Amino acid sequence: MKNQPLFDEAGKEYQKARVVHWNKVAQKRDNWRGIGGWYHKRLTEYYQFLITPRQRVLEIGCGMGSLLARLIPLKGVGVDFSEEMITRAKQRHPECEYHHLDAHNLSSIEGKFDIIIFSDTINDLWDVQSALEQVKKFCEPHTRLILNFYSHLWQFPLTIAQSLNLAAPMLDQNWLTVEDVNNLLNLAGFETIRTSSEVIWPLPVGGFANKYLARLWPFRELALSNFLIARPSPQPINAPSVSVVIAARNEEGNIKSIFERVPQMGSKTEIIFVEGHSRDKTYETIETEMLLHPETPSLLFRQPGIGKADAIRLGFEKASGDILMILDADLTVPPEDLPRFYEAIASGKGEFINGVRLVYPMEKEAMRTLNFFGNKFFSMAFSWLLGQPIKDTLCGTKVMWRKDYEKISANRSYFGDFDPFGDFDLIFGAAKLNLKIIDLPIRYRERTYGTTNISRWKHGVLLLRMVVFAARQIKFI
Repeated sequence: MKNQPLFDEAGKEYQKARVVHWNKVAQKRDNWRGIGGWYHKRLTEYYQFLITPRQRVLEIGCGMGSLLARLIPLKGVGVDFSEEMITRAKQRHPECEYHHLDAHNLSSIEGKFDIIIFSDTINDLWDVQSALEQVKKFCEPHTRLILNFYSHLWQFPLTIAQSLNLAAPMLDQNWLTVEDVNNLLNLAGFETIRTSSEVIWPLPVGGFANKYLARLWPFRELALSNFLIARPSPQPINAPSVSVVIAARNEEGNIKSIFERVPQMGSKTEIIFVEGHSRDKTYETIETEMLLHPETPSLLFRQPGIGKADAIRLGFEKASGDILMILDADLTVPPEDLPRFYEAIASGKGEFINGVRLVYPMEKEAMRTLNFFGNKFFSMAFSWLLGQPIKDTLCGTKVMWRKDYEKISANRSYFGDFDPFGDFDLIFGAAKLNLKIIDLPIRYRERTYGTTNISRWKHGVLLLRMVVFAARQIKFI
């Protein structure tokens, strides 16, 4: 075997036994099918949800290459220590590149990848931490590491299935818990983004259980496969530029304060106003203040459509900054808090920073009571849907990298276009990209000018529709 890593004697015997074993399994699979086919079909469906086509994908422990090929990668590279598996992968899926290598020594592989997969691989490795450290060199900041591995609860059922020749035989496994894998990832220089469970019933009649019950307590505790998505441990980025996008409708009285209070951040901070057919003199006031503040880079556009989402998308399209920030023109989130959002994203702590109004006590008239309880409900619903804590879905202050927004925009058709606020469009898109979402608590203030543009009943019904839609598109897939 090429590039054989250095093990002690026990490690060498362990690896040798597994190479022999998986070579035999590869030969056996030429004429045999068991329940594993249904299990792998479901895994493939979930990986296809997690990974958009045309990305650079590296799979460690690729077997015969079927998962890698079905992801339709721009560049697909598979690695396996079984020569028989690699031979069949090359024959069956020649559109991808395959290497006969051990996961503990990948020194001959070159390049960077968007996605790195360990599918049912770490169960069988001699040294999981070492293998994870090997793939670190293939990572860029946006790279996502996706692992799935067996739950310990299935040790006995799988043993029975193997004895009945219904599942591929296995040698002794690393029956790792989610906590074990989280710890190993941390030691290897990765950070977990979220976890999930898949496959309750690995048979053709298990569609309902695998699609719905696997998402619900207590059934999810019985799932066969644990999924975990991670990213490289974050590194700070030095002095990125910023675009602060402000949708302004009937906000004439706040414009002067915006110019006076938005701080300078990074290498450059620009303010982009998108005015939304105001009944007052918002547009004219912005023009006047731009002339009075020539030291502040600023742009003004008149919104072509209606709704905050339409305005924000226009602002983002015109933005030149590395970081995109949304600031509500009502100033209920103080502009002085924006540097905290800047620090959270520029330091790498998060990739999508979501403002939260529901942690600190609010000023008396900052939010109506029904709105408060509605936000609480939607925060719980969307935290469950997205697998990451989202305490406040409708806080207008959201911050992301422009390159990530461009990906969200390109994939917008997946969720449709019926969100007038734009908040859910961005949150759904960030979750679909497996971005690290961070909640940032702020003090929410009373309006000092104008009234809210939100209709609690009309928009509340729309939000309920979004919950149902997101459940179909994100959770029950």
